[in-house]
This record gives sequence, C-alpha cells and structure tokens, in this order.
Amino acid sequence: MQKYTESLADNFGLRSQLKLNEETKSAVWDEARSIWKLTTSTGKIYEANAIVAALGQLNRPQFPSIEGRESFAGPSFHSARWDHSVKLAGKRVAIVGSAASAVQIIPEVAKEAAQLTVFQRTPNWVVPRLDRAITEEEKALAMTVPHVAMMARDMVYQNADHFFWQAFSWTKEGRAAYTRVALNHLEEQVNDPVLRKKLTPDYPIGCKRILYTDDYYPALMRPNVALETGAIARITPKGIETQDGKLHDFDFIVYATGFETTGWHWTVDVVGKGGRRLNDEWAESPQAYLGISVAKFPNMFVLYGPNTNLGHNSITFMLERQVEYTVKAVSEMKVRNVAAMEVTQQAQERFNRELQEALSKTTWADPHCRSWYKNAQGHITQNWSSHTRDYAAATAKVKWEDYAVRAGG
Repeated sequence: MQKYTESLADNFGLRSQLKLNEETKSAVWDEARSIWKLTTSTGKIYEANAIVAALGQLNRPQFPSIEGRESFAGPSFHSARWDHSVKLAGKRVAIVGSAASAVQIIPEVAKEAAQLTVFQRTPNWVVPRLDRAITEEEKALAMTVPHVAMMARDMVYQNADHFFWQAFSWTKEGRAAYTRVALNHLEEQVNDPVLRKKLTPDYPIGCKRILYTDDYYPALMRPNVALETGAIARITPKGIETQDGKLHDFDFIVYATGFETTGWHWTVDVVGKGGRRLNDEWAESPQAYLGISVAKFPNMFVLYGPNTNLGHNSITFMLERQVEYTVKAVSEMKVRNVAAMEVTQQAQERFNRELQEALSKTTWADPHCRSWYKNAQGHITQNWSSHTRDYAAATAKVKWEDYAVRAGG
C-alpha cells in the first residue's frame, strides 16, 4: 500500500506539492477576504481559497479505561502504533480486544508467540472472507478483456449494495440470511461447543461491524491460544487480573481497542465564521450536509465526514463521490465568480432530519444495539442511512439553492 501511494505521488507529480512532517495546527476563516489561514507546526502560515478536511474518523487510537494500565512493566502499545522493536517469538502475549483490528492481527501473532491470550468483551458476527491468491494466469486473462474484469468487480459492488445492505436495513430476509451465514461459518470452523458458545453474539447481526475473516476462528483453535471472556479488573506490573481474581502473566500487551470516533475531536483547530470552532459545533452531535459541508464554515469540504461511514460496502466509493462533489463545487465557484459558498443552516438541518429518520429504520437504531456508530445519547453519528447508490445520486450535482454565496471581487 505504501508503494502504491508513493507511485501515485510520482505519477501525478505531487511530491513538490506535499508539505511533509509539517502538521496543520489551525485553520481560521478570514471573513473579510474570504480565505482560510492555515498555521502549521513549523510556524508557517498558508492562505487558501478553500480547504479539504481529510482528517478522517479512524485515526486516533483509543485505550480502555482500565485500572493500572500504566503500571505494566513490560512493553504495551496500541495495535495502530505497533512497536516493531518487540519480538514475538517465545513470548507470552495478551491482546485486549476482539473486533476488526484484533481479527487482523491475532492469526499472525498466534504463529509466533509462545502463548497468546485474547481478552474478549463482546463476541462479533463473523462471515467468511473467501480470500485466495489471484493466479498469474487469471491476471493475464483479465488483461486481455478488461471490460469483463470490470464486470466481475461490479458484481462484487452490486452484491454488497443490494444484498449485504439488507442485513443493516433490517429486512427479514437479510437478517435471517446473514445470521445463518455467520453461524454456519462458526460451526464449520470451531468444533469445540464451549468455545463456540463464547464466540456466539447475543445481539442482532449488523448492530456492530460484521467482520470478514477466514483465519480468525482457526487461530483461536491453536494449542498456544486462549480466549478469555472474563472481565478485566485491573492491569498489574506483571500482567492482567480478571474479576474472578485470576492473574495472567504476560511479556507484553497489545490493545486492539479501536479508535476515537463519535467524539470527532480533530487535532486541527478549525475556526469558521464569527469565531465558531468546529470542535465545539460537533461536541454534542456532529453533523454536516451530505457529510461534506458545514454551516458557518464556508469553502470547507470534508472527506469521510459525519454519517458517511458504511457497514456494507467500500468507503473508497464514498470518498470518490465526495472528491467529485468538491471538485465540482470549486470549479463552479470559479465559473460563477463566487468567493465564498456556505451551506445554509436550514439545508443542513433538513438533510440531517431526513437522514436520521431513515437511520431510525436500520439495525443501528435498535435500543439494544451498542456500537461506536452512535454517541452516548443514541444519536447515530457515523453511518450513511442507505445503500451507496443513494449517496452517489445525492452528490451527483451541487444544489446551489442550498448554499449562501458571496460574489468575488
């Protein structure tokens, strides 16, 4: 992935435009001049007619609030900040967490660690990934008729958007079908009935992120791997103590405990019209028009903003639509001689009212569903309310009637 990213930078001549190792600390809107002033960690100030906030959602590691977490004498770190100086071979390892981050690393850690203990708070619905290597022959054939290869790719997309979405839109068929798929996968891969019971969720499928993996369950079946479902009482200098009083000694601890999400506390201090701070505006219930534009913050376009996350399809599809929308808006500003465009409060409120009404019919709105998709008040702040085709239609054109504009000089 890093090589691919570097090749994009080279192919599109982006290296000269990049300011690496220079963190943006603040972005302040100058109302009189209709520009943004950005101050970086080096003290430099940049001016821009428009900004694209691509700060994302899943980038700030979250640690659990466990007594004594800082007291552990050995190495401990978050899975997103892996300490590559630590060697797994022959070590006793604890992984705290069992969701999306955990199922990606557990099979690999299990291959090297002498003993691995996975601390699971809540089991997850897991469906088969059906992953396999694509042979050189298949690649060659795909290159001879690329339009056929694109048809196969489109079939993957359509399956997710039409069929998989039903697990979240809460159709009777979707709920039953994907529950059965997940249970079949569990029964096929885990022959121990006690372990299987520990891994069976007691909440509706789709409530939390559904996980795709072929090697997680087999990893838990290895003789050097144990699944611990007892609640953690505290961390000690030597390891982890569970609430039943049992002490587990470890050489190091990995926290696969996800990311800060619903808080939406960006590290950049974004200040819009009238001195309004975005972190304050989003403190209780973050919202944006199409997940892209925010009232009182002119000429700012957000990628992966509030309510643009997905449970069923590719976030890349959503990002591409947001980029296209931003390019259209900025291009039309130039053509229309617009110095500033700001989504109206009424348009933003209307969009979010309709959005939340649609979300109320999804599995995420189930009162028994606790997930990172919604905040403490039960407001769903992360996810889009429908299939991605609807989002593509909603962002296909810039509706200028939903924006207040200021003409250029």
